[in-house]
Amino acid sequence: MKRIYLLPLALLALAACASEDTAPVSTGFGPSPQLPAVEKSLLPTVKVATAEIWPEGQMPTPAAGYTVTEFARDLDHPRWLYELPNGDILVAESNAPPKEEDNGGIRGFFMKRAMAKAGAGVPSANRITLLRDADGNGIAEVKTEYMTGLMSPLGMTLLGDTLYIANADGIVRVPYVTGETANTATPEPFYLLPGGPINHHWTKNIVANADGSKLYAAVGSNSNITENGMEAETGRAAIWEIDVATAKGRLFATGLRNPVGMDFAADGTLYTVVNERDELGNNLVPDYLTSVKDGAFYGWPYSYYGQTVDTRVEPSDPELVARAIAPDYALGAHTASLGLDVTDGKSPGMATAFGSGAFIGQHGSWNRDPRSGYEVIFVPFGASGPEGEPQKVLTGFLQGDLARGRPVGVKLDQRGGLLVADDVGNRVWRVTKE
Repeated sequence: MKRIYLLPLALLALAACASEDTAPVSTGFGPSPQLPAVEKSLLPTVKVATAEIWPEGQMPTPAAGYTVTEFARDLDHPRWLYELPNGDILVAESNAPPKEEDNGGIRGFFMKRAMAKAGAGVPSANRITLLRDADGNGIAEVKTEYMTGLMSPLGMTLLGDTLYIANADGIVRVPYVTGETANTATPEPFYLLPGGPINHHWTKNIVANADGSKLYAAVGSNSNITENGMEAETGRAAIWEIDVATAKGRLFATGLRNPVGMDFAADGTLYTVVNERDELGNNLVPDYLTSVKDGAFYGWPYSYYGQTVDTRVEPSDPELVARAIAPDYALGAHTASLGLDVTDGKSPGMATAFGSGAFIGQHGSWNRDPRSGYEVIFVPFGASGPEGEPQKVLTGFLQGDLARGRPVGVKLDQRGGLLVADDVGNRVWRVTKE
């Protein structure tokens, strides 16, 4: 058995060590990013940072003039954050659910090993934990198991006295009582979302509109570029709109390869961050932040960044490509931009300090040389949406070939701090203005 893997491992090492002239990741940022020619290679680039938790006393580095504190520690793969009206913080501790191998052969072998090395191979805790900082000192002194027995949960939204939770296969709901530190109610199924058996991009996120009448659910594709067949992509690579009163849903926007973070701006515009496709080179294709238009098609799988055709996808669909619209703002290739919190800059603390724009958690690349992401950034907004240069908010997660942490969900809290879920470091960090 060992001899069977000698060649693949050697090729993996060659792919990881291959050095080509790669433009800086900054070329793939902004409203009009540079899109280079496709890079063709025998094997995709694999450059995984080894996940190794923070040594005692170490933490990420905030921007000058800001402070970071350890809001909570000893969590189990914390990925997403939600603040309740009373200031309690819910943390979804989650990882991929068990699933059949969706990438067989050599590619699947590489993928499995790469994800394990990056810290994504641990079993899912399937839990939501409640954190409470009653004295306001920036450290949660209460940490309780709020809900257990879920299925790879991510998104959470409270509407009235009902808490909605997005599992990997659909939305469930439970009653909510203000101040409770544990919820033993049996989750009631609310809306089924595309799930197994492959469930390649397994995370499901939800947000509600201002009046709470609609939920919006983000569902990623079931592949990189439809290698599992188009039938497996039914209802995926999309954002769904679900009527809360009737539990009826419809496709709101499509062609979004892997939308994860979503948030509404003050003017009611829905924004999302999207992870784009792989294996076209170190600088293709940039992940992006975009407003989400009702009925719009954003290109996947047939094209990217508007109408740039991906020739790997056969047959093509020229009519859909002609409809594809370009996103608003590129976030760098392979940065794995996941977390999103949009602010009008009028709230105290971090929001006022940075102004109108979006805080974004970039989980970090596993297939780019040199690596990209592994930081929290801020994208400023102008009158027409995202524009200008991104600003670094929290860095230092990547230390050489080690990933001490990987930022995922970001959330501005009521006291003006920015909470950051670190799923490799098993912490929640809090950034504040000095």
